[in-house]
Amino acid sequence: MNPTSTAPLAAVPVAGLPPTFQWGVATSAYQIEGAAFEDGRTASIWDTFSRTPGAVVGGDNGDVACDHYHRMPQDVALIKSLGVDSYRFSVSWPRVQPGGRGPANPAGLDFYDRLVDELLANGIDPWVTLYHWDLPQELEDAGGWPVRDTAYRFADYASLVFSRLEDRVQTFTTLNEPWCSAWLGYQVGVHAPGRQNFDDALFAVHHLLLGHGLATQAMRSLETRPHTYGITLNMGTADPASDSSEDREAARRADGMGLRIYLDPLRYGRYPADMVDELAARGSAFPVRDGDLEIISTPFDVLGVNFYFGQNFAGTDEQGNTHDAAGEPVVRAVLPDGARTAMDWPITPSRFTQLLLRLHNDYPGLPLVVTENGAAFPDQPDESGFVADGDRTEYLSSHIAAVADARAQGADVRGYFAWSLLDNFEWAEGYAKRFGIVHVDYETQARTPKQSALWFRDTIARTRSGQ
Repeated sequence: MNPTSTAPLAAVPVAGLPPTFQWGVATSAYQIEGAAFEDGRTASIWDTFSRTPGAVVGGDNGDVACDHYHRMPQDVALIKSLGVDSYRFSVSWPRVQPGGRGPANPAGLDFYDRLVDELLANGIDPWVTLYHWDLPQELEDAGGWPVRDTAYRFADYASLVFSRLEDRVQTFTTLNEPWCSAWLGYQVGVHAPGRQNFDDALFAVHHLLLGHGLATQAMRSLETRPHTYGITLNMGTADPASDSSEDREAARRADGMGLRIYLDPLRYGRYPADMVDELAARGSAFPVRDGDLEIISTPFDVLGVNFYFGQNFAGTDEQGNTHDAAGEPVVRAVLPDGARTAMDWPITPSRFTQLLLRLHNDYPGLPLVVTENGAAFPDQPDESGFVADGDRTEYLSSHIAAVADARAQGADVRGYFAWSLLDNFEWAEGYAKRFGIVHVDYETQARTPKQSALWFRDTIARTRSGQ
């Protein structure tokens, strides 16, 4: 680490953020832990997928990742040095419950026991995510998320983790980004398990949401004191690329499949009628059974918002056709003009404000916490390993300002977690893309806070002091 290195910092946008505003950093188990087959952990779908030729850039995998499993105390000290209130991490399902069934693995739970104790000893609030994409491979072999039983297996696993940690952990969130789990994993096939079937993805959506409701109910039945329960969704904005009726319809469809098919059942106990009708027209439907929507709409306490960029949508392809080869209406993403990140994602902070206000207005009464926001850039460390990442610093600055703007207009946003604490295994991108505010030398595992980390630390300090 080199926490005293300095570089010019962007203005600190703390206006409108109260001293009580919650600040944090976030990671996920498979992306940082390593120790993939130690202490009883078995394979997840990402261990399998990353060994599929051509699936991950460079043939990379998470076998070692950031070696957090062995370096956890040092990483907690690093988190403390940033002055954050909270640390959002995920629990590895196959580490805690090898194979996805049966009793807990004591060694796996012991690791998270030690992590929670280390965080609390350093004054850091642990935020637990129960599922960040690492489904045990045996459950995928039995059908995965498209199969109803997986929702019940998830609730059993959640109960194991909760029973061990609930005495010290206040906040438990069930799923991270079910959109990615369902569509990228089961329809597009670019994420684990790499399947490509529309109805499989649709069934996965329903069973992920059912698993959330079942797990929330199971944890509430076990609690010895009140807790905070939530779910984290990745969301953007879906605006029409023009004022044409085709583009407006495309934006409606994109919004329906990207946001409303999650939040409408979670909050209102129903799938959006327009999407149900359109799915029926193509011969598809959610596999809803009696009582499912009551379970899915089990009350929860906080909505985690993961935001990276907003998009426009066109209802015609580049040749002007309104329907694709299968006869389905065209819904074509058109990225806004302007600066891009290393992921080729547009930088759209004003749409962050737009999203937060939309959530506040359309789904009122639900506190919001930004659980992921950040950017990958082509970092260039100097001889000491320090990265003067002005681009990432400016990204964070503009997006935190967007949060403050949304709060000023009434949105109930209570916290912000930067993604990510560390450079790490970036899923299908392997180690080719870096999102961390802390640089990781993958050869030596040395950690060096970047300019953005120092800026983030200073921003938090100024907010707390009311400056």
